[in-house]
Amino acid sequence: MQRTKAQVRAEILAARRSVTPQIRGAEADALVVHLPAVIDPGQTVCAYVPVGSEPGSLGLIDALVRVDVVVLLPVARQNSAGTPQPLQWGRYRQGELVAAPFGLREPPPPWLPADAVAGAAVVLVPALAVDRHGVRLGRGAGFYDRTLSLADPSAALVAVVRDDELVAHLPAEPHDVRMTHALTPGAGLTPLDKPAPMPDSGR
Repeated sequence: MQRTKAQVRAEILAARRSVTPQIRGAEADALVVHLPAVIDPGQTVCAYVPVGSEPGSLGLIDALVRVDVVVLLPVARQNSAGTPQPLQWGRYRQGELVAAPFGLREPPPPWLPADAVAGAAVVLVPALAVDRHGVRLGRGAGFYDRTLSLADPSAALVAVVRDDELVAHLPAEPHDVRMTHALTPGAGLTPLDKPAPMPDSGR
């Protein structure tokens, strides 16, 4: 029986909680080492500030700035009905992050609208897992699903995961935006396959 997204989420979150701070730190440092394969100086990159057990670090964001990259970080908000809205973006400047909803940290205003993602050459996307065909498993809120459709079609959409979170197959839904690459501590930047075309039914 195929596992549901909720079941896979629970398994991965439990596995992440078992990772020691030492291993998490070493993996974060390894991700920084792989950055030259991901970005070029002068680009705009959408990144994120990791929370809890998410892969990555502020050190990775600072490393982007050191190579003359404009870094935009997400600003997550819901509307009055509690529905997640497309992410807004704030430019990262070292030492200026503030506390935000959902336990996040974000740049202070002014913020850019959601379609600012269209100016990014690379979008580093937090994920619980990603499969070889680019299906990303997020936390289920839908912020990124509502945002990544606005990205430039030529942009690299890079799911940042641990090595064992790059998997063969994940359950997919029609609204899922496929990732183009995975970034893991051990393997670095890994291109992902395009999904196979649906078979012709003859109708």
